[in-house]
Amino acid sequence: MIDIKLIRTDPEMVKENMRKKFQHDRVSLVDEVLDLDRKYREAIAEADRLRAERNQKSKAIGALMAQGKREEAEAAKAEVSTIGPRLEAIEAQETELAQAVRERMLKIPNIIDPSVPIGRDDSENVEVERFGEPVVPGFEIPYHVDIMESFQGIDLDSARKTSGNGFYYLTGDIARLHSSILSYARDFMIGKGFTYCIPPFMIRSNVVTGVMSFAEMENMMYKIEGEDLYLIGTSEHSMIGRFIDTILKPEQLPLTLTSYSPCFRKEVGAHGIEERGVYRIHQFEKQEMVVICEPEESMDWYNKMWAYTVELFRTLDIPVRTLECCSGDLADLKVKSVDVEAWSPRQQKYFEVGSCSNLGDAQARRLGIRIKGEKQNHFAHTLNNTVVAPPRMLIAFLENNLRADGSVAIPEVLRPYMGGQSELRPAPKA
Repeated sequence: MIDIKLIRTDPEMVKENMRKKFQHDRVSLVDEVLDLDRKYREAIAEADRLRAERNQKSKAIGALMAQGKREEAEAAKAEVSTIGPRLEAIEAQETELAQAVRERMLKIPNIIDPSVPIGRDDSENVEVERFGEPVVPGFEIPYHVDIMESFQGIDLDSARKTSGNGFYYLTGDIARLHSSILSYARDFMIGKGFTYCIPPFMIRSNVVTGVMSFAEMENMMYKIEGEDLYLIGTSEHSMIGRFIDTILKPEQLPLTLTSYSPCFRKEVGAHGIEERGVYRIHQFEKQEMVVICEPEESMDWYNKMWAYTVELFRTLDIPVRTLECCSGDLADLKVKSVDVEAWSPRQQKYFEVGSCSNLGDAQARRLGIRIKGEKQNHFAHTLNNTVVAPPRMLIAFLENNLRADGSVAIPEVLRPYMGGQSELRPAPKA
């Protein structure tokens, strides 16, 4: 949510920002906010006037009574009695107008950074840089589920019976590899000075609307029936929500946090949940990084954060590239965002394995996360980034570390988490 002062002082800039995001159907929201905000401020002024009038007449009643002017005092009392219902009606109008303004403000996107490329959708995202040489081996790379099945490491059929499409059982070495990657990512981020956290996996609706747009909420979140609780789609939701209605001291900042959680996503509007694959699923686990900082530091942290993910993937011998998200592909709360994509030798193209986003003060403004200032408090900036998200990351790992004989090399940094193993060998065929 942007500062309403921007709409009051420069509505055309806000409208132009929406046009850059190709949200032409929402531009009228700016004029609606201006109209409702004017009425809201008029209601506040009228309520203040009525309170002042009531106070003035109430004081006069006492003076009239002291002077023995009973009839005039009674007349003044009658006038005061009419003010209460009028004031009550104005206060109700205030509440309604404030809610109407907020509802529209929540639908107006954040102001994007000037460096963001203009484009309609993800097909117009811009490659920034490649790290590592993408290799296509001289042997065929099987589909990722076939690789996992060669180690007896995945059971999709049973998961369909218990839970439906979009779920899976991981077993044996593949399950251990999955957990090892998460543990390595945790320690990697701790080594970068981040504090490790395990947050609640459910959050209330006021936190949900604080951390994401309505469209994202509808397409992603699972609601707990009969409860004001939602399953988190990523630990960022819970981690940012932790600081709701908090005033942070400057010496506490930056808050650099890395969190583990399962993630639950409806994937509404996606291309469909694969019946045989773990690329797009309803449940997965992820190591995340979150930063809360002073506004002037947020772009520096943004560049550090995506670079940490690139560094981690390179230590696992996985080539990656960064892809700048264009204006039309940015979620409403984001100022700037970059995807990290891993090389797929089987498909001979890159695919998304993580995303780093600077949300400016949008989440902080919605949730009331402020920084104490010398004269007045100001809103913090929030950022988030994927460290790793198995099992999607497993796809990249297995394809890039597969050998011609079907074995998988374990990079040195991962071996302590795999009991010292330097490779995985397929299970003997029955």
